Amino acid sequence: MELEIHRPEGIRLQKVLASAGVGSRRKCEDFIEAGRVKVNGDVVDQLGVRINPDEVVIEVDGKRISVDDSNITVVLNKPSGVVSTMSDPQGRPALDQYVSNYTERLFHVGRLDSETTGVLLLTNNGDLANRLAHPTHGVSKVYVAKVEGVVPKSICTTLRAGVDLDDGPVRVTDCVVLDTGKDSSLVQVELHEGRNRIVRRMFATAGFPVLELVRTQFGPIRLGTLAPGEVRELGREDVGALMNVAGL
Repeated sequence: MELEIHRPEGIRLQKVLASAGVGSRRKCEDFIEAGRVKVNGDVVDQLGVRINPDEVVIEVDGKRISVDDSNITVVLNKPSGVVSTMSDPQGRPALDQYVSNYTERLFHVGRLDSETTGVLLLTNNGDLANRLAHPTHGVSKVYVAKVEGVVPKSICTTLRAGVDLDDGPVRVTDCVVLDTGKDSSLVQVELHEGRNRIVRRMFATAGFPVLELVRTQFGPIRLGTLAPGEVRELGREDVGALMNVAGL
């Protein structure tokens, strides 16, 4: 293929793809070697190709890849008492205060109720936000709930089998009892739904009202050591992983 994409001063194609959020460098190399990447309409299946991303059209699996650096995605450890809106007409604490240093307009991906803390994503990538929030994509979420009472060993069997809520049944895909005390227990659950207050309603229906709730993971993004109210901007690999689970 006689294109100017081979110029030695160009950028390696797999690096451009990774920087565009397609995936990790290794995964992008796999895409190239599998013949899934096109540059200016021609398949590129060799790893040595260098390009000027401003002068070519790049496609992966037939989809054009944006190399725009203007997209920003951050993860916030939402504190308790903060509503999941960018501003609140009632004057309640909202999300805008945590991203006020960004000039870009960021959107929150889904919601956490006011009392729930933990992982909340914000982005200016509308397609990514819509895909991650849409129930058809079933992005996994992990929560740790402090619940009232001492849960029996059978609680995870019950939650995996599913409980009936007023808007339909819900079941978890994973469940671990982390700790039991005299008056309360810690239970970690994973589910792929995002209905309003679904975790709280699920535990209440099972007979164990939630006292405290934190979302520790959204898709591949983990809370880690992020302090309440702290924001971390996601790197290209994290964004690429989010794009993968969103089907972009």
